[in-house]
This record gives sequence, C-alpha cells and structure tokens, in this order.
Amino acid sequence: MSAPLRALIVDDEELARRLVREYLRAHPDIEVAGESRNGLEAVADIEALAPDLIFLDIQMPKLSGLEVLEATERRSGVVFTTAFDEYAIKAFEMLAVDYLLKPFSQERFDEALARARKLVGRRAPALDRLLAQPVPKLERIVIRDRGHVHVVPVADIHYVEAEDDYIEIHTADRSFLKTQRLSDLEAQLDPRRFVRVHRSYLINIDKLKGLERTTKDSQVAVLANGRQIPVSRAGGERIRDCLGAK
Repeated sequence: MSAPLRALIVDDEELARRLVREYLRAHPDIEVAGESRNGLEAVADIEALAPDLIFLDIQMPKLSGLEVLEATERRSGVVFTTAFDEYAIKAFEMLAVDYLLKPFSQERFDEALARARKLVGRRAPALDRLLAQPVPKLERIVIRDRGHVHVVPVADIHYVEAEDDYIEIHTADRSFLKTQRLSDLEAQLDPRRFVRVHRSYLINIDKLKGLERTTKDSQVAVLANGRQIPVSRAGGERIRDCLGAK
C-alpha cells in the first residue's frame, strides 16, 4: 500500500480550514500534515513539511497566496481557495489554474482534488503563467534570506542597486539581496514613486533631498539617509519629469 498524500491547509479563517479538513475525511489516502493561518506561516510550513498538496487561500494577512508561491518557488500540487471576484476568476480559468470559489461543495472539492492528484510532484505550467501575469504596482516586496522571509514595504525603500545577478534593496537601517533583475523590479513599481536614475540604480523619489552637481557633466541624488546616488543625464531628466508630475 502506497504512503498517504500529505496535505497542508492554508487559510486565515478557521471555519474555512475546518471545512477543507472535513471534506478530506472522505479521502482516507490523504492525511492533513498541518494548517497555516497566514502567508508567513505557510512559507515556513511548506519548507518544513514538504506537503504533496496545498489548499491555498489567496487573500491572507502577512503574505498573499501568490506571494507564498513566489517565496517558496512552489509550482506543483496547489489548489487555490478563493473569494475572488468574477474578473479574477476569468483570469484563473484562462490560465487553466485550478481553484475553489468560496463557498464550495464537497462535490466541487472532490473534482479539484482529483485533478490535483494527477499533478502531484509535477511542475504546473499554469502556475508559472499565473505568477507572470501583470499585477497592480507593488506595495511590498517578499525576500528570502537564509531561511528567513522578509516583507519590505516599498515605502521604506530608499534605493535599489543592481549587483551582478542580484539586486540590493536598501532601507533606512539595512539592506537585502534578492535574485531579480533591476529592470523587472522597476516594471513592478509605481513610476511616480521610483525613478531609474542610472543603469544600476532606482531611487524612491519620496526619499530624495536634492540633486548636487559634482562636476560639469555629472551629478548625484542626495537621499534622506545621506546616501549619494550617481545620476545620469537621462536619469536627471526622469527626476525632473517625476517631480513636475507630482
């Protein structure tokens, strides 16, 4: 007899977690490995428990379901449970991402579970497509560092610097490394708040104290924390355009 599949239930609502657990009783070959009450707990539990299946709520405190997948790089055995509106549901259906729309019945749950069983341990291209979809401008950035997950509000960022295959995100009191291209992060941030001032630097315009000319042909952006960031000619024009639009 094969070992039972292990499931993790992720939802900030106790009643929702209880319902999934109740529906799983009809499937004795699946055991509940654990329950997570928010996104941060989910990241830790996925790492610690390595579940075969994850029933994952989308809208949660700490981290959303999509941010959990980004942080853990999990791309298999995921069934979303969501109260999303009809427009978001259409996006899920277009991308062939499996989901359970709350409130859902035992019959609908069993259908989703049957599909998920077939994909256990196999990377689901639909999840890659979902995470690649355009999203509203970021308000926080999820960063994994040596087993820890940091959630950095973009309002706290002073500047971002390109470092080889990484970016270094600087706040007032510390910095974080993240594997991402600067251009990709730039596309996710609000251009009214973050300006590409140099090929290697993005600055938060709200942290800008002023511009100082260092030579006839070069200048730096002076930030609230005293850091001086090199500014190209095109970067200077972007700063002036951004300030003029405020």
